[in-house]
Amino acid sequence: MRQWLALAMDSTTIIRSMKVALVVGTVLVIINHGDALIAGELDLVRLIRICLTYFVPFAVSMYATVTAHYRIENKTN
Repeated sequence: MRQWLALAMDSTTIIRSMKVALVVGTVLVIINHGDALIAGELDLVRLIRICLTYFVPFAVSMYATVTAHYRIENKTN
């Protein structure tokens, strides 16, 4: 577990996950909230949903990257 967390805290992993979150999150925000953004209908609930829209691809990318590196380093399947 300690090794997995160390991989997750690696700056390369974090930067890669942030890039994925920025691209995927932006596409999802446009799809899911674009009409509200254009209409200026921003409230606290919508802003929280937009933040979560970026967090989900970040978490998925982080998990996939760390798991792949962990398996390579430990040669497990």
